[in-house]
Amino acid sequence: MRLDDPATLADPWISIDAIRALAMDAVEAAKSGHPGTPMALAPAAYVLWTRFLRYNPRNPDWADRDRFVLSCGHASMLQYALLHLTGYDLSLDDLKGFRQWASKTPGHPERGHTPGVETTTGPLGQGFGNAVGMAIAERVLGAEFNRPDLTIVDHHVWGFVSDGDLMEGVASEAASLAGHLRLGKLNLIYDDNHITIDGDTALSFSEDVPKRFEAYGWHVVRVADGNDLDAIEAALDAARRETSRPSLVVLRTIIADPAPTKRNTAAAHGAPLGAEEVRRTKEIMGWPTEPAFYVPDAAYADWRMAVPRGEAAEHEWLARFDRYAELHPGLAARFRAWLAGELPAGWDAALPSYPPDKGPIATRQASGAALQAIAAAVPNLVGGSADLGESTGVTLKLGGNFGPTTTGRVFHWGVREHGMAAIMNGIAAHGGLRPFGSTFLVFSDYMKPAIRLAALMRLPVIYIGTHDSIGVGEDGPTHQPIEHLAMLRAIPGLVVLRPGDANETVEAWRAVMARRDGPAILVLTRQKLPVLDRGSLAPARGVRRGAYVLYEPDGGAEAIVMATGSELYVALEAAKLLASDGISARVVSMPSWELFEQQPQAYRDQVLPPALTARVAVEAASSFGWRRWIGDRGAMLSIDGFGASAPAERLFQEFKLTPAAVAAAVRRVLSTDRSHS
Repeated sequence: MRLDDPATLADPWISIDAIRALAMDAVEAAKSGHPGTPMALAPAAYVLWTRFLRYNPRNPDWADRDRFVLSCGHASMLQYALLHLTGYDLSLDDLKGFRQWASKTPGHPERGHTPGVETTTGPLGQGFGNAVGMAIAERVLGAEFNRPDLTIVDHHVWGFVSDGDLMEGVASEAASLAGHLRLGKLNLIYDDNHITIDGDTALSFSEDVPKRFEAYGWHVVRVADGNDLDAIEAALDAARRETSRPSLVVLRTIIADPAPTKRNTAAAHGAPLGAEEVRRTKEIMGWPTEPAFYVPDAAYADWRMAVPRGEAAEHEWLARFDRYAELHPGLAARFRAWLAGELPAGWDAALPSYPPDKGPIATRQASGAALQAIAAAVPNLVGGSADLGESTGVTLKLGGNFGPTTTGRVFHWGVREHGMAAIMNGIAAHGGLRPFGSTFLVFSDYMKPAIRLAALMRLPVIYIGTHDSIGVGEDGPTHQPIEHLAMLRAIPGLVVLRPGDANETVEAWRAVMARRDGPAILVLTRQKLPVLDRGSLAPARGVRRGAYVLYEPDGGAEAIVMATGSELYVALEAAKLLASDGISARVVSMPSWELFEQQPQAYRDQVLPPALTARVAVEAASSFGWRRWIGDRGAMLSIDGFGASAPAERLFQEFKLTPAAVAAAVRRVLSTDRSHS
């Protein structure tokens, strides 16, 4: 049979083998990548993308499209081949540039980089969590906007997951929550190929995955042969028809099928098949061995039917939305605003303000009050805590719970920090909602992979980390974050805010809500802090610029004391002690290095004059990174070990984070600075 013969148009295997050939050729050309899974999943991908998935290649961001997640992002050539073949803005030359500099086809799919990619995947299990978040967002938006006469939110989340995804703990957390929440629009296909990099999964993985998911409350469908198109179609149809539970289609595949020698081996997992194996595989498929990247017209004709099919689906939805806008203009306007990420006019008008006599108050408490005011004005702000709602102050007083039979704004993530963070990324990537999640700052360790991916995707996710220092007190070093601020500040694109009193906390929330191009974390105290008397101090709105001169002595300063969070009050008291000795010290509040770095150089030099080299910084955390601000002659009061179990007041004394210790450090720095003059 000739591949360019019109008689082959109805043969789905031509279209399926086009994926396999492109995957082999791209990995071979790059001399890097993963050919085996795209080859094994090509039949299932064909059935999904031609018979079930609703999408429009001409408009990848159509609001009511189905979402597709390739959680096993190492199989990226599967997604790139699908996007190219179905008519997205991804050319054959883009596929030829697989894994190369400045190409649209990086080693793992990246949201915002390749048209049609919904989320950045690769770290295994994260995409699984993202898919759960997308299904949650669909349900929330549907409950908010659908009306009995017209439905404008009605789509499914589909995805491929691998053995590796299901081994990672984050997927277990997300799957457990998805089953509990009965997310009936979530349908995942498990590529059960029994192969990982080290070899057969039997080396480390012998659990009964279907039974595990049934125990989670999922609907499980089994397909014994990954090449059986009819069985795959029946399984996907059963998954789509199941509306009360998420579905897992367990698909038994053979990695690198139909390669003659490397199929069903780890050799096909993360390396090119080799020129000879590619040649022999193409011969088995009846495919021309040359040229590379050959796609027959019959395959293009079949796959490109996605364009008119997708345009028709979108046009039908647009017509329905036009009717919706006529009948419900206010709802339609709000729907558009939510999808655009717009904040309502006056959203911050009811934010609290704290006079000094309202103190002392923990910044976590001030944050909770600010959050309640914002949530009342911003109805698409949704979230909760990892079983710490009372401690972190984030349980919303309005909107109700999101549960198995309810669709509210308050999320009880359970003790699942991994899953919470990955799911929030999916909610944000879906669009329409602004998610937040909270836990103790020390447990940001569990959230780090998802936080990093949120920054990479520039998603406006909000994290709230309380109990931010040795101020945790008696719980001891296991719960006292030390290196965590340094870790979080090291993540490109993440804004870290550690406010120093209640009013700085309110301003930090203003800064977080206004941020639309990346994630932010609020770092907050357990212990109560004084509300600073702003009579002789700068207004707290300086928080929005990352750092500002909080206190300037009359006649100018000869030294600078910098601080964040609970140590800001310590710095102010140190300045008073120094003033009694005739030493004038400027106090700089520095709640966000990242926001400060975004300011013009003139402003930064105004706050931290280059000529003023006598500098001391104080922070109840690791000193790592502070040298950039204090310079070579400056001093740092910090904690470069671990904390201890004792009342917070005793710990600050023992670790010498006191006004007297700061004042003494300033004197030493000034003495050294003068000796170099």
